[in-house]
Amino acid sequence: MEWFLSLSPLILYPLIFFGKIIEVSMATVRLVLITKGEKFKGSVIGFFEVVIWVIITATVLVDITEDPLKVVIVSLAFAFGNYLGSFIEGKIGLGTVKVEAIIKKAHGKRVSIALREMGLGVTAVDAYGKDDRKEVLHMHIPRKKIDKTVKLLRSFQEDVMITINDIRPVVGGHGIIRK
Repeated sequence: MEWFLSLSPLILYPLIFFGKIIEVSMATVRLVLITKGEKFKGSVIGFFEVVIWVIITATVLVDITEDPLKVVIVSLAFAFGNYLGSFIEGKIGLGTVKVEAIIKKAHGKRVSIALREMGLGVTAVDAYGKDDRKEVLHMHIPRKKIDKTVKLLRSFQEDVMITINDIRPVVGGHGIIRK
């Protein structure tokens, strides 16, 4: 640890900055993994996250009153790390969401067929809107497919009503069976 602390500030500050960004990004992804039921993967990431945290914290706390810039660097890196972690998690698209679309009855059958051709399971329920018949489409889909699904729904009806909720399926369903 002594050799690390003896590094020039031009080297040490960027190491602290990028190390903290990596650590906080890992924390964000770890939390999402654990909440999505991926406890083992989250625990493995947590191990490496804490190793980085201990090294950075120990480095920053040494002579902190003589070098308060370390606090600013860690704080900025924490903010960047949260942003980057959220961005990475969004790209990975972990988990499943429930999509509910309320569409005009006239489009219902064709939309259901198109969604099934995408490999999605769809349950359609007849409904009544203010002015006309509707169809409510229920789907549980991988988060990675949200954009494609919304785009397809809007290609049939621009003003389709869509709600998306994070879920954690327990068992069953087309393409999402958990053992």
